[in-house]
Amino acid sequence: MLPNLILPVSVIFFVWLLILTFFFWQMYAHYNKITKGTSDKNLRSILEELLSRIDEHKKDIESLKDYSNNLQKEGLSHIQKIGLHRFNPFKDTGGDQSFVLSFLDSDDNGIIISALYSRSGTRWYAKRVENGKGVEYELSDEEKKVLKLPKKASHGQ
Repeated sequence: MLPNLILPVSVIFFVWLLILTFFFWQMYAHYNKITKGTSDKNLRSILEELLSRIDEHKKDIESLKDYSNNLQKEGLSHIQKIGLHRFNPFKDTGGDQSFVLSFLDSDDNGIIISALYSRSGTRWYAKRVENGKGVEYELSDEEKKVLKLPKKASHGQ
């Protein structure tokens, strides 16, 4: 009866040995992959180095976030909305030769340029705009209309 048990136990032992060998080689390959490029193959020193690199990367990411936020805030003060409205202010001229052009930032601050065309010449006017309203001079109906034309740019918010 003992010789009959030796063969199944040997097979089980051999299969167990193959499974352990497979897992050992996987672990060994993973360890070599982790320690690749290091002269000191001490796992503790490698893990400490990785943790210090992670801290450095966190600082870099925070610095990039701050830089990106500053760029975004600064970008809000640049021209973001441009509007153009052509019209005919006088009945004796043909076509829409007159126009109003607006250059505004995200808070509706900027300038409006108006050009009124007549048979005797073209007159140009420029007005400063803050929060969508004329600063020194009241805005005409055409100038108010051109303020409503441009869409506000989105900033990924």
